[in-house]
Amino acid sequence: MLQTSSSFRHDSRSSSGFISLSEIISALSYALDLTEGAVHGHALRSCLLGMRIAAEAKLSSDQTSSLYFALLLKDIGCSSNAGRLCQIVGGDDRAMKAGVKYEDWTRPHKPSLSTFRLLWNNVLPESGPAARMARILRIGVTQHKNNAEMIGLRCDRGADIVSKLGMGHAAAQAVRSLDEHWDGGGYPDSAKGEQIPLLARICAVAQHLDVFSSGRGIDKAIETLEERSGTWFDPELVRIAVSLHRRGALWTNCQVTDSQGDTRQAVLDLDSGRRHRLEPARIDQICEAFADVVDAKSHFTFRHSIGVAEAAFGIANAIGLSPDRVQLVRRAALLHDIGKLGISNTILDKKSRLNAKEWRIVHQHPLLTRRILERVGSFREMAVIAGEHHEKLDGSGYPNRLMAPDLSLESRIIAVADVYGALLEDRPYRAGLALNEIVAIMTKLVPHQLDADCFDALVTTIGSERHVMPAAAPHIADLSLEYAFESAI
Repeated sequence: MLQTSSSFRHDSRSSSGFISLSEIISALSYALDLTEGAVHGHALRSCLLGMRIAAEAKLSSDQTSSLYFALLLKDIGCSSNAGRLCQIVGGDDRAMKAGVKYEDWTRPHKPSLSTFRLLWNNVLPESGPAARMARILRIGVTQHKNNAEMIGLRCDRGADIVSKLGMGHAAAQAVRSLDEHWDGGGYPDSAKGEQIPLLARICAVAQHLDVFSSGRGIDKAIETLEERSGTWFDPELVRIAVSLHRRGALWTNCQVTDSQGDTRQAVLDLDSGRRHRLEPARIDQICEAFADVVDAKSHFTFRHSIGVAEAAFGIANAIGLSPDRVQLVRRAALLHDIGKLGISNTILDKKSRLNAKEWRIVHQHPLLTRRILERVGSFREMAVIAGEHHEKLDGSGYPNRLMAPDLSLESRIIAVADVYGALLEDRPYRAGLALNEIVAIMTKLVPHQLDADCFDALVTTIGSERHVMPAAAPHIADLSLEYAFESAI
């Protein structure tokens, strides 16, 4: 019997607004950690550290409210430069992003041994020594230009999303100015001293403390913070952080060995939630914003999440789902690929066939999607539906090889919409297909892999918008099912 996610029905009322802004943003911040290759929980720990510094500095309530969300969302623009970074280094963007935070990139002509080692391990990893050295030298020569481009992309995009989310000008400016340095040597504007927004200065200190403490220990975090006082960081904020550290008032729930549940609860306790109860339209707005973050990871997936959501919305309406179920399907479709933020662009943008190791990584992204979304109590049903978007009715899908009896109608809708969206779009190894070609390919997947009713609803939906011939084009009719599945990753 076809499931309708009945085991989660009791949660559906929560998706209509019984949720706080801090709950949803703190949960989705885990996705931003994936983008940066950061240690799990980085945004949450940075939030606690920054808010403790702010309390000691006696910021106003308006300032701390803006700072709170700026700290959680400081990396929201980071997916926008992932593809470009992959092009520059010819290697894993996530590994480079994680490693570069330990390096002093303000001295391109005096690279340290650790900086050279980072580049050597990540630049053109499949090429020979001569090619790798040539690329490293080129990166050194163009570093200032690359930094300006990369950080500019991230900062402007992040500030724009924070503004669209309604977090206010102060939070947006804090995100935009995160990489400015006290001595004027940062980006994107080379702002100096108190020209840098105070909230951005606090975010920079908090980020540094968590990155170094998580990777190299608390003592190294404090040591490096003091070394960069007056160059990278505001000396007064450094003094406050060091004072809190010496008094034992800085690190509670902020170490990687601490319970992640306790860390997140400490973050939630900083916001009462009463001021941030979300209406359904606000939840939709947040889902749309994070869909944009996912789609920005690769130019080949530009608008993929939005496109899948539109297709799923059309299918759900054509089938006759109730308005609340249609809304659930649309949100799940918007966020179905949020786990892809944990995949390097060396895989997402690869022009040739993926190898076995790369496929294993790809197969993890629906699991990551589910784990991220189920951190929000009222998103648990959505998490299941979104996490099943690559499952197929005959058990040939992934990650759990579920069969038809295991898959709800909502999951089937998104699976159909996802294949349709992927075939419609350009991919690294082929151009987007015409609608007639897409219908021909998907017809071969029905009813064994894809649900027949959902597919018929899709054809009805797209057919009402543009003319679609049901006959298969001859050169498409012979394509293998494997082609369709690879196209839909």
